[in-house]
Amino acid sequence: MSDRETGGTVVSEGDGTEVPSVSQLEHEGDVAADYLEALLDIADLDGDIDMDVENDRAVVSIVGDGLDPLIGSDGEVLEALQELTRLAVWRETGMRTRLMLDVGGFRARRRSELVELAKRAVEAVRSTGEPESLGAMTPFERKVVHDAVAEAGLRSESEGVEPRRYVVVLPA
Repeated sequence: MSDRETGGTVVSEGDGTEVPSVSQLEHEGDVAADYLEALLDIADLDGDIDMDVENDRAVVSIVGDGLDPLIGSDGEVLEALQELTRLAVWRETGMRTRLMLDVGGFRARRRSELVELAKRAVEAVRSTGEPESLGAMTPFERKVVHDAVAEAGLRSESEGVEPRRYVVVLPA
């Protein structure tokens, strides 16, 4: 049962968890877009900004050519930029945000790679009956893997300490 609405402020999802309304998420996306547009101007980079709302979070994407400096090695700059963007949204709205940022389709490509990695791990666990540990991952990457493992009907846990936290896929 959901008390969710499309406007207003934070609403209950019925399990005690509060989630922002769609209008609040859209506002977060607008604030993030303004911040990122200013950053692109300062860095003298060209890019278009797309905004959406997916799974109770604002999703902002910068698309265009020559955006590799905003991604960095293995997405490290992207992670930092996402945190800075979240801070800009928090400063403007006074509320913590779960905003997701993508640059040049990096996260979308990485999501596909991680789903394939999770499928291979699930098959390995099913064939051996033994847990399968994966390499260190960011919170975004671990979430993608946990979701893919759950969809396949197995369990997974995160272990370790940041920045070396990793996923272990477990037998059913």
